Amino acid sequence: METLSENNCFGGVQGVYRHASVSTGCDMTFGLFLPAQARRHPVPLLWYLSGLTCTHENAMTKAHAQAHAAAHGLALVFPDTSPRGDGVADDQAYDLGQGAGFYVNASQSPWAAHFRMWDYISDDLPRVLTANFALDEGRQAITGHSMGGHGALTLAMRLPGRFASVSAFAPIANPSESDWGRKQFSAYLGDDPAQWAAHDSTCLMQQNGFAGEVLIDQGSKDQFLDLLRPEALAHAMAARRQPGVFRMQPGYDHSYFFVSTFIADHIAFHARALAQ
Repeated sequence: METLSENNCFGGVQGVYRHASVSTGCDMTFGLFLPAQARRHPVPLLWYLSGLTCTHENAMTKAHAQAHAAAHGLALVFPDTSPRGDGVADDQAYDLGQGAGFYVNASQSPWAAHFRMWDYISDDLPRVLTANFALDEGRQAITGHSMGGHGALTLAMRLPGRFASVSAFAPIANPSESDWGRKQFSAYLGDDPAQWAAHDSTCLMQQNGFAGEVLIDQGSKDQFLDLLRPEALAHAMAARRQPGVFRMQPGYDHSYFFVSTFIADHIAFHARALAQ
């Protein structure tokens, strides 16, 4: 693992690191904030999964999350959203290819060689983190924005016992029924919709639910509402009587101004779950 940068931040350290990934077959970069408590003992870990076009850097610099994480003694990891590099397949569209991994393991050409973001987030990167940093492997939570909210919800529901809590900002909530999902799932997973359900948080909520609490924030003025389909997830949560809260925030859009406004609520939500 290579250290690209480390900066003091709210009493802790915000680092950026690069490592050779077994899952994706290329170098991957991630950001990690460690609070001051990590100098004395392992600390709980909150995952933040980013959305389309983002790298590890977007949320790390725009979400303003470190101050709140430091106050609660939480580590924050900011993974990249896809494999990258000259030998990695890409597409001219912003919502497919590099920057748009959708947190799945691709089975179709030309994506299958590198686009294994499910394995990267669920297995590869966790091994790197626990081997190199003072993290409490038994206390983890997960959140994300847009495509990352989709990833956070699907990982939490398909990996029971891994995460104490899950939250999302404007998640792609029903990709099997949206142009943000059908296009990417067809490219990465093939044309059989039965293969898509395992990566659709609405379907997973209907089938499995989540053993802990769920927090969803969605802006009412989000320019991508028709693509996100938040109403499908809200109905699934209500039908299942899933413990949690779905909040429609009046006037907010899809930007990091929205995320940074409510990030304190989400970090406090996860801190409470991780303290139990």
